[in-house]
Amino acid sequence: MSFVEIEIASQPECWRRAAELAPSHAAVLPAPGERVAVVGCGTSFYMAQAYAALREESGQGETDAFAASEFPARRRYDRVVALTRSGTTTEVLELLGRLRGTTPTVAITADPGTPVMTVADAVVVLDFADEQSVVQTRFATTLLTLLRAHLGLHTDAVAGDAERALAEPLPEGLVDCTQFTFLGSGWTAGLANEAALKMKEASLSWTESYAAMEYRHGPISIATDSTATWMFGAAPDGLREQLLETGARWVESDLDPLADLVRVQRLAVARATARGLDPDSPRHLTRSVVLADA
Repeated sequence: MSFVEIEIASQPECWRRAAELAPSHAAVLPAPGERVAVVGCGTSFYMAQAYAALREESGQGETDAFAASEFPARRRYDRVVALTRSGTTTEVLELLGRLRGTTPTVAITADPGTPVMTVADAVVVLDFADEQSVVQTRFATTLLTLLRAHLGLHTDAVAGDAERALAEPLPEGLVDCTQFTFLGSGWTAGLANEAALKMKEASLSWTESYAAMEYRHGPISIATDSTATWMFGAAPDGLREQLLETGARWVESDLDPLADLVRVQRLAVARATARGLDPDSPRHLTRSVVLADA
């Protein structure tokens, strides 16, 4: 088995551990009413999008998500949360350095032996969810589980759904599709973005992602009998039927959306294997982007 397959399979247990740990980190995670920004790069940015939407939807305070390199310097926040598996990503470290002494910061990382430990004001370490594969899977979903639990939005059923996502066969024929579109709404829009990235990284697939209601505003034109559209969460009325009229595949699930992301991770590995690719080592990618001139 590849590293990424082992890491995908470990997610239910990682999620249970993260949910148990959430209360012990409550003092450094955003409090209700705070104005918060969440930053990250790549997968971490998409997890930031999901968390920001969840926090606002639950009425706990205005929450924005940014790629670390795009943080608006003139905005003021009560707290900035930085998501970084490696703890070495240049854009994240530079931003935390600029914010030091002006805005409270907390980083969530997998590696306690990296620079983020000293540049952030507080750090949450999820070292049990660290990964050997370049492709992120369990760290991203575990940190989002921690944050969902902190918001009071996590239940034991989520890990159970992840076990189902690991055990049940993938929809037949998906591996052979030529293009994949992932849709979400609210917090699941971030999951859709992450699903598209996972398929690109691991299997070099042609993927796109959109807010579900935007799909009819142009992107549906590429749907055909060789493409698949995957919906995270409940679909807008009539969208499934309209998509099926194109001849494309429609994929949805009654699983918790985070558990449904596990199915996409599995699909990415299956498609990589079918194409003779190494899902642990995507071309042109490294575990962390560290800029030499930073």
